[in-house]
Amino acid sequence: MSASMESNAATDTVLRVSEEMIAAGSKSFAAASRLFDPETRADAVMLYAWCRHADDVIDGQTLGHGMTADHRAGQQARLDELRDMTQAALAGQKTDDPVFEALRQVIARNDIPHRHPLELLKGFEMDVNERIYQTEADMLDYCYHVAGVVGVMMAMIMGAREQSVLDRASDLGLAFQQTNIARDVIDDARAGRTYLPAEWLTEVGIVQVDADDPDQWPKLHRLALRLLDGAEPYYESAYWGLAALPFRSAWAVAAARRVYREIGRVLRAGGPEAWKNRVSTSKQRKIILLALALGDVIATRFKGAASGAERVGFYQRPL
Repeated sequence: MSASMESNAATDTVLRVSEEMIAAGSKSFAAASRLFDPETRADAVMLYAWCRHADDVIDGQTLGHGMTADHRAGQQARLDELRDMTQAALAGQKTDDPVFEALRQVIARNDIPHRHPLELLKGFEMDVNERIYQTEADMLDYCYHVAGVVGVMMAMIMGAREQSVLDRASDLGLAFQQTNIARDVIDDARAGRTYLPAEWLTEVGIVQVDADDPDQWPKLHRLALRLLDGAEPYYESAYWGLAALPFRSAWAVAAARRVYREIGRVLRAGGPEAWKNRVSTSKQRKIILLALALGDVIATRFKGAASGAERVGFYQRPL
């Protein structure tokens, strides 16, 4: 087998593992990613695999599921090892580990600044250090580091390089994460985490979130709605970034935007009782959202990115 064939075989293995991870770890992203052209999809899936693995390492999970009761034990050591292996991949060191080999290839192929993957690890470090988010600004800083920067890297895979476009990609990540926090308030509390700003909790008379206190649920739901309201300008900002992306990439992003925004709608409609089950959208509804997303892409092609409102008062990502 030639060196070239060996390289192709190794890449095929890396992609296959990445495909398996996205299929098991995120059905929504897996569905949206099918809209990409093959090359973009491969890189997006491979980047997702590393992000998913890094998150699992910190949380003691498998593909986003089954958090272990003692996940705090050894967290710092796992983060240190994760950072070392990431640094090695960023330095171009090949490895037999398909997750880090995926990262190495994607970063090199798309010329993504090394600081971006490290920013994601900084977000996980906030979890390890059990950071307390006193203000909305504190929470948005966390949202950027665990999701906004992923949006930036994904946009770069799609060919985006203008800072204004990357800003809107970051905005979509922030909207996603705010939606995640709203959806997972109760589950996070049971895992010993609270991402709602402490100032907000004080306003409604909650000193510490207790997932098993039914009297707190209506108050927490009001805060979740406040969070969803705060996410709306970020979703709107991301809409105006679609015009700057290749058509198929824009459709994939628009679909993900629609599906995540729908999670917020379900949580709103369900009230506090919605937290008794996993807040999600049906397959049939996702098909409808996919069609609506296509309409979004076409509409922004006519309107143009310049038609969108300026980003005033938004979180400003580090440059």
